[in-house]
Amino acid sequence: MTKVLKEFYGAGLAKKKYAILSHCWGVEEEGEKEVLFEDMKQLLTMSDKERKEIRGRTGYKKIIATCRQAQEDELEWVWIDTCCINKESSSELSEAINSMYKWYANAELCYAYLHDTLGDSWTKRIESMATPKWFSRGWTLQELIAPKGVDFFDQEWEWIGDKAKLVWTLSEITRIPEKVLKEGLQKALSSVKDCERPSVAQIISWAADRTTTREEDRAYSLLGLLGVHMPMLYGEGKNAFRRLQLEIIRTSNDQSIFAWGWTRKSGWSSSFLADDPSCFRDCNRLVSQRRAHVTR
Repeated sequence: MTKVLKEFYGAGLAKKKYAILSHCWGVEEEGEKEVLFEDMKQLLTMSDKERKEIRGRTGYKKIIATCRQAQEDELEWVWIDTCCINKESSSELSEAINSMYKWYANAELCYAYLHDTLGDSWTKRIESMATPKWFSRGWTLQELIAPKGVDFFDQEWEWIGDKAKLVWTLSEITRIPEKVLKEGLQKALSSVKDCERPSVAQIISWAADRTTTREEDRAYSLLGLLGVHMPMLYGEGKNAFRRLQLEIIRTSNDQSIFAWGWTRKSGWSSSFLADDPSCFRDCNRLVSQRRAHVTR
């Protein structure tokens, strides 16, 4: 019997070449259903009736299509968040969220599946054209930035283009500088040119208009982008974003974290901690400057 799931750690994981999927989770009320970790774990031992039900799910079809594409790209392994994270284990979930950015960054290829588009009409940037839902979700921000290569596919799994080819369009939609999309966030952060180095406030601004199902994920989805590690406490609500800011203040000297106090919508704030990433919306051009060294 072949295992459907296999775990890799440390050096063993570092040696593996794998593809990774970026997508929007299905909405059950709209007839979409994902295949979860427990489903995959029991897939080979469940009854034929149960297996047939799972194979009919939209999530299962995504898994099969991802595997087929990985085979075409000569990659033996794939990682998909829906079925590769055991959400029943709080420790495993916390580890996965804190490691997610690294997993996407180390993937050979990331497949961005745009379930609500057909063809490449959205790349034309015509006002009447709707932007795919994928661009509005919180978690897909790091899934766009972290990987070296991102291939975009429409609902029929037809290739639309890759991150390099679509860089101008992606930058227009997301407000992420082309340099970050072309060369990666880490290279941009180490740039000797102040005008090219994203600040903490600018990075958070990229998430200003994105949404997540759980309120806490507004903060947790930014951990990797900001180089922060912290425990998950689902149920804490807006306090997750406050904890994130406090951790940034503790570990970084980037004072742009305080630049959100004035916004076009609400003016000045009475607090030094923002309630939500949307407070940083107007910080999308705020870059990080190195402190000048003065000698006498």
